[in-house]
Amino acid sequence: MPLLDLNAVDPQRLPRNVIDVKLAAQYQILVLGKRGNRLFIGGADPTDQEATERIKFATQLSPEWVIVEHDKLAKILEGANTSASESLENIVGGDFEFDVSDEDTTAAAETQEVTTDVEDAPVVRFLQKMLIDAINARASDLHFEPYEYHYRVRFRVDGELREITQPPIAIKEKLASRIKVISRLDIAEKRVPQDGRMKLKFGNKSIDFRVSTLPTLFGEKIVIRILDSSSAKIGIEALGYEKIEKDRLLKCIVRPYGMILVTGPTGSGKTVSLYTCLNILNQPGVNISTVEDPAEINLPGINQVNVNDKAGLTFSAALKSFLRQDPDVIMVGEIRDLETADIAIKAAQTGHMVMSTLHTNDAPTTLTRLLNMGVAPFNIASSILLITAQRLARRLCEVCKTQADYPREAMLKAGYLEADLDGTWRPYRAVGCSACTNGYKGRVGIYQVMPIGEEIQRIILSEGTAIDIADQAARDGVRDLRQSGLVKVKAGFTTLEEVIAVTNE
Repeated sequence: MPLLDLNAVDPQRLPRNVIDVKLAAQYQILVLGKRGNRLFIGGADPTDQEATERIKFATQLSPEWVIVEHDKLAKILEGANTSASESLENIVGGDFEFDVSDEDTTAAAETQEVTTDVEDAPVVRFLQKMLIDAINARASDLHFEPYEYHYRVRFRVDGELREITQPPIAIKEKLASRIKVISRLDIAEKRVPQDGRMKLKFGNKSIDFRVSTLPTLFGEKIVIRILDSSSAKIGIEALGYEKIEKDRLLKCIVRPYGMILVTGPTGSGKTVSLYTCLNILNQPGVNISTVEDPAEINLPGINQVNVNDKAGLTFSAALKSFLRQDPDVIMVGEIRDLETADIAIKAAQTGHMVMSTLHTNDAPTTLTRLLNMGVAPFNIASSILLITAQRLARRLCEVCKTQADYPREAMLKAGYLEADLDGTWRPYRAVGCSACTNGYKGRVGIYQVMPIGEEIQRIILSEGTAIDIADQAARDGVRDLRQSGLVKVKAGFTTLEEVIAVTNE
């Protein structure tokens, strides 16, 4: 095995945060470098199989040993351990504070001592720094994940999870307790999942966070979702609807009654689309009520209700109550069962505008999904006005995107027609620069907006298949998700690879 003299190595230039400092000290190892999926490890005992396995698990890389002298290694590790402790102690906070009302801070007497310990810990500043970094990075979620030998923090930015740091594993308990305290959760309960909320004042802006804890083998995994209420007010133009799609949607939402459904997988922006529509309808003369699990966007002027299954406040129970509250517009977070679907459809038939979401792949399959749930074909045909299916694709960075030459065969295989490839335009590819992440910055919506016309109603009444409905929608001029994505590629908003990835059914 190769031998390395550590006197020739500058410890400050070695990779940091690849493995936990305590793990390095326990096995007396040093990370020297990384290339591809190989991790070069300096150590005096390369026969230590336990160390090899633990490093492999912690990093998901293949360790390759380099022999170093033990006394020089110990000296470097001692300095690294000190600097890691100091860095956590010296994390500097920004101009922000947690907004917790007096009634929410009342805790049981037995938890007072614990919360005091948590407040005094440098973990408080570490958590606040992570939240601020996430907001600045435009992250949608933060993941705090404990494992047997290491702890990691990941951010989801533009739909992709990215590892940010690996703090010392010793902070996992105090970090979980700190998050629970400010989220008004039970810090003594570690055996069952919990859900809570917290608010952060960031300069003049208040940002809400939804907190979810999950007991795992080695501690509680905590996911914090960043809820930005301003996203509902950015306007329908900014969401990425093409003009014909936007006109179809706007024409239906101003109808006095009927149902509009938005479908797509988790995280595809359904809630933002619905709230954008609600924001358009949110006028002094309109009574709007929503029931969600939970309400993610706070919009003044709208009566928002959170589902509480334990107390008996289900989607269907809230809907029944809404109908006695003189509503004009009702928004149901999700149609999960036949009872909710029936009440929502009856509300749409009796003079109310109803909006809701479903988890289906595209607009045509939404109708067959309702049929399979047990909703009568007549009720579907007479109440549903429009269905929108959507996905979110990463948006190309305007600074570094570059025109690309794709093979003609690949373009045709992706779904373009010969007439589309007339040589008047070229697609772009992602490059990557200091202003973006791997060539992308932000996301753009891809939509299939399908009005329910007379022909589609006939197919529903005759209990036709999703294929029959899709064929009729295509004859009505409705683009499917892939075709809508290809339009975005032609306009230079995203790449062909990204559209293929998000619309690959």
